[in-house]
Amino acid sequence: MTNDDKSAQRMTLGDVEIIRVVEWHAPFLPPSAFFAEAGGEVWKDNEDWLAPDHWEPDSGLLVTALQSWVLRSGGRTVLVDTGAGNGRERPGMGPFHQARSEFLDLLARAGVHPQDVDVVINTHLHVDHVGWNTLDEDGQWVPAFPNAQYLIPAADDFHYGPDNAYGNGAQEVDRLIYEDSVAPIHQAGQAVLWDGHHRIDEHLTLESAPGHTPGSSVLRLASGGDRAVFVGDLLHSPVQILDPCLNSNACLAPRQAAASRRRILGRAADERELLVPAHFGGAGAVEVRRKGAGFALGPWAAAGPANPAPRTPRSGDRPS
Repeated sequence: MTNDDKSAQRMTLGDVEIIRVVEWHAPFLPPSAFFAEAGGEVWKDNEDWLAPDHWEPDSGLLVTALQSWVLRSGGRTVLVDTGAGNGRERPGMGPFHQARSEFLDLLARAGVHPQDVDVVINTHLHVDHVGWNTLDEDGQWVPAFPNAQYLIPAADDFHYGPDNAYGNGAQEVDRLIYEDSVAPIHQAGQAVLWDGHHRIDEHLTLESAPGHTPGSSVLRLASGGDRAVFVGDLLHSPVQILDPCLNSNACLAPRQAAASRRRILGRAADERELLVPAHFGGAGAVEVRRKGAGFALGPWAAAGPANPAPRTPRSGDRPS
């Protein structure tokens, strides 16, 4: 992966160009607030490689990236996840409430303009993956990418939509997220709901990997001899590669999430897929190896900072 300018990293796998765009990258939460099942020793025991990209020893905080990926494949431009958005009512969601970022400017600096995006993928419908689906235009939320199909997991659309009363009414913010970032896509006729598997083109396939949310999904890339899997929130920290049963507090179905994690990690190791999670800092992507009955980290993708992303306020509120 190379830095072409200060706003983006680029790499090519087979015939697919990949651009990484980072909204922010900063210390965010203490591990106990996000991984209740993990003992504090796991961070100290792995400090030599977790710090500084994934854990900050001085403060004890996890380091989190909020990032999206642009893929140019088969003559089309595909955007994977759309961050937290601007000016959204997100009470109780820390820095996501009334957030401000330069996401569209970052895309433009990488040579990606809203009208050029053909496909938007929401790996799931959490706050930090759908926020730039829409823009406020004269008091109305409208699709930010006017020419794009939005590929939305059907199970998440049901769970977080009005049919299932906005996530079973667990938190009011789920309704707000759906109403400003998902419902306008349906109203514009740009939503495509899918379940199980969905082929985008000869190189790209979506696949369900439920547990974190009912419709959580991964995007598989296969081109020439190169392989990658964009796993969304299947993992939030690389320590979950070492312990696939370690769930974040945001996983709605922990056992199912752990089973999906182990399955995807196993295939990534066996098929040499580059693992590309949504929130890893540093290089942002890593190879996975089998180690006995478990897994180990292989080489990281060679990359530096993706862009001069602003450091966000530290918050005790958990992300999704």
